[in-house]
Amino acid sequence: MTAAGATGAIRVLVVDDDPLVRSALTLMLGGQPDISVIGEAGDGREGVARARELRPDVVLMDIRMPGLDGLAATRELHSDVEPPRVIVLTTFDADDHVVGALAAGAEGFLLKDTPPAEIVAALRKVAAGDPMLSPSVTRTLIDRLRNGSTDDRGATARQKLERLTERELDVARAVGRGLSNAEIAAELYLSVPTVKAHVSRVFEKLHATNRVQIAICVHDAGQ
Repeated sequence: MTAAGATGAIRVLVVDDDPLVRSALTLMLGGQPDISVIGEAGDGREGVARARELRPDVVLMDIRMPGLDGLAATRELHSDVEPPRVIVLTTFDADDHVVGALAAGAEGFLLKDTPPAEIVAALRKVAAGDPMLSPSVTRTLIDRLRNGSTDDRGATARQKLERLTERELDVARAVGRGLSNAEIAAELYLSVPTVKAHVSRVFEKLHATNRVQIAICVHDAGQ
């Protein structure tokens, strides 16, 4: 999936069961010169169908919707040969199963009360291929996952990190802090392509499907 359509604009599909939310997001994003809202959907099933029809670069996906929810819809899209990138919209105080978005393949997480400028910035970041991790979101996910056997999780995470080289571990720690590839490159005095190569190896060695899973592993290991 490319970062932008033929016109150069980032093609966005908005999926939310609240028409007011859809209208607000469409109005806000439509005012950006490099973003084009190509469609809307009111539930997960319609969202999957519209995404496969319109081929957006990024889908803004609500979690709580009737019928097929946002997690299941994201999972379906992630199984496609060339899936769009998905940013999950959520309210953590209401969504107990948001951790499921990790396995579903979401590449960004936004609270619904995120300021408009930050939503736009996150969308551009994800469209460029750099998954968006809010530190507060990552922290909440980690805290929720630690409700079980912390000792067992820590031991398992430490075993996984032992597979990494010293430089890969540095990169994994930086990912765990929510840094982008460009920010990691600047901090570790590496080129962005080198960081991308390290991140790819970390994904492979930790059997992770997105950066949040790497962050969880790092934090569980106490790194």
